Amino acid sequence: MNPAITDLSLQERYAPETRCFGCGPANEKGLRIRSFPNRDEVVAHWTPEPHHEAFTNTLNGGIIGSLLDCHSNWTAAHHLMVRRGLARPPVTVTADYAVKLLRPTPMDGPLTLRAHVVDSTDERATIDATLEANGKVCATCRGTFIAVPPGHPAFGRW
Repeated sequence: MNPAITDLSLQERYAPETRCFGCGPANEKGLRIRSFPNRDEVVAHWTPEPHHEAFTNTLNGGIIGSLLDCHSNWTAAHHLMVRRGLARPPVTVTADYAVKLLRPTPMDGPLTLRAHVVDSTDERATIDATLEANGKVCATCRGTFIAVPPGHPAFGRW
């Protein structure tokens, strides 16, 4: 049975064959985050597994960075698609991102990623994002994501 289009994440709808470690639906060993537009933000829920642990009940910082990077990138791609009136999001890549680890991120349940646009042009978007556990913000991120033109190695990958 095929899920309704609204049940599909941005990744599943627009890039089902992508193998990105953080967000690729086709990467069986990846994190496979699922990002959903929700009014003025994009939200994802993700549950860590034991092999994502840095030490007892604490999520690895590199995994945190991957979650925030990929979720923010999809937030930018979705925003640029809407801004430009496109049927599909442009392929975007990370120009820069900075993560602040505010407290240890526990592994005892689902995490929530939230991201929103703070600035944009037709070709780039700056995104603020948070990673929350048990109702507390554990990490924040600000990143810049750029729509790539033809000729860029990432162009056409979605």
